[in-house]
This record gives sequence, C-alpha cells and structure tokens, in this order.
Amino acid sequence: MAGPRRGDARGPCPIGRAIDVLGDRWTLLVLRNATVGMSRFDEFKADLGIADNILSDRLRKLVEHGLLTKRPYRDESGGRTRNEYRLTEAGAAILPVLHAMYDWGATHTGPAEATAPMQVVHRTCGEPVEPGGDCPRCGVHVTREEEAWVRPWRSPEAIPLAPAV
Repeated sequence: MAGPRRGDARGPCPIGRAIDVLGDRWTLLVLRNATVGMSRFDEFKADLGIADNILSDRLRKLVEHGLLTKRPYRDESGGRTRNEYRLTEAGAAILPVLHAMYDWGATHTGPAEATAPMQVVHRTCGEPVEPGGDCPRCGVHVTREEEAWVRPWRSPEAIPLAPAV
C-alpha cells in the first residue's frame, strides 16, 4: 500500500511535510533572502529574477505556513500601501537547513566562474566560523543574533541575519 504523496502537508512523515512547505527552489531562495533582511516584493523580484505570479504565490504560501508575516507599509512617495515580509520564529528556524545547504553546496558544487567563497562570520570579531559552530577566536558558540554572512560577489560587507518578529 502506498504512503501519502508529496503535497500532503498533514501526512505522518515530518520530512514529507517539510518538503510540502519548502520543496521548491524559489521558496528556499526567498527564505535565504529574508534571512539576510530582504523584506519587500520588489527586492525579492529584482534579486531572484522571479516572475510576479510565482513570487506572489511563494510569499502567500510562506505567510500561510507561518514562516513569514506580512506588514503593511507606505512606499517613500506616500503612494499605495504595500506589504513587507518578515521572518517569524518558524522562518528563522530554517537557519540550520540553510547552513546544511551552504555546507553541501560549498563541498559538492562550484561556481561557473572563480569567485571568493561565501563566509559565515562572527559579528563580534569578524572571524569566519563554521555555520552553526563556535568562533575560533572568541571560543563562544555563534548564535543567530551573532552571525553574519559575507557574500563577496554581492558586497564585501558582512550582512547580519534578520531577527524574527
């Protein structure tokens, strides 16, 4: 007898349920960007090169599943009200999954063109650390609040992780 199929968010297997929520490329990339503080539709769209309808669908699903929350704001021109998308506690809890993907990608894949690698750093001292690990300089476990990412193909600056709301 066959078990529940993918798409069964209420099935007995927690891996299957997680895949139902997270199991496509765009969802994880939206969560990656929200983790480094991206919050507006236009920012996600410009960075990811994603179609409006797909991005709208992914943001809706992430809000529906409690990984993001929507907050209205008025744009700088005072025009129409739009929404910002912020990580919830459940969304922030994706960090170990992103760490695992970082580690796997760094170990088993490579960029098409040579580039400096992404680094996870301790915000206090700037020392590179293993994702989810301890700072070799300070000897402390680096928490989410103390972690920053350096993505040199974007900027040499360390970007602190966004807090959960």
